[in-house]
Amino acid sequence: MTIEISKKPQRPPGIIVISELYLGRVAGALGAIGNATTDVRKGVRNTLYVHASPSFSSLWLMPRLGSFARAHPDISLSLSASPNHSDFALGQVDIDIRYGVPNWPNLVVEPVFDEKILPLASPDLLAKQPIHVPEDLLQRPLIQSTVSVVQWPVWFATRGIVGGPDRFAFWFDRAYLALEAAVLSLGIALESAEIAAPHIAARRLRTVFHPAWALDVRAHFMVYPERHAHRTEVAHFITWLRQHVAASGTKAGRG
Repeated sequence: MTIEISKKPQRPPGIIVISELYLGRVAGALGAIGNATTDVRKGVRNTLYVHASPSFSSLWLMPRLGSFARAHPDISLSLSASPNHSDFALGQVDIDIRYGVPNWPNLVVEPVFDEKILPLASPDLLAKQPIHVPEDLLQRPLIQSTVSVVQWPVWFATRGIVGGPDRFAFWFDRAYLALEAAVLSLGIALESAEIAAPHIAARRLRTVFHPAWALDVRAHFMVYPERHAHRTEVAHFITWLRQHVAASGTKAGRG
């Protein structure tokens, strides 16, 4: 994508080409500056700026933010959930919860929790199309999460099935969309039981097989410059997050 900006009439005509990547970074920086400026004007203190991946934000973090507010009523928390990682060099956020392979040099990177990736389906779909063995999945509508760290062929390989399915019923680039599609009985998703926990607890989704057939991964990470850890608000958030993960029994991992 390009944007053409006309220069002032008294200057020679020309075109300034701005890349989409540049615009994204500038927009984020301007947003951060705007937020900070508003805080200064209003005399706001103790504001914590958090960015987290969309699915983690909506399905794991949001249901728990009330607990953080009760524990730290003096801290105002600003949460953003764009799919792009925040740029600490631009001062966009205090801490980022990222999804993916941890290759972020010069930053503190701490796993949030251990996750179990396994097939998930709605009770209605399983009632209409029973699944007894992994091979049955090859004859069922499967949902592909395109950015997941674990893909269907990898899971099938652990069960001795080479190659995996010939096609997928649906493709999504966000876990929360894949899970919602599974809730609607559109197919079977291969997703994190930790991220899907609200759906599982509400019995909107069920694990298709025994949890022993899950793949264990670490895919969500707290990421921040080391200097940020000395900020009171950041330190409180990190401690609170670790405590919630420990209480859930999903083993917060450091390093």
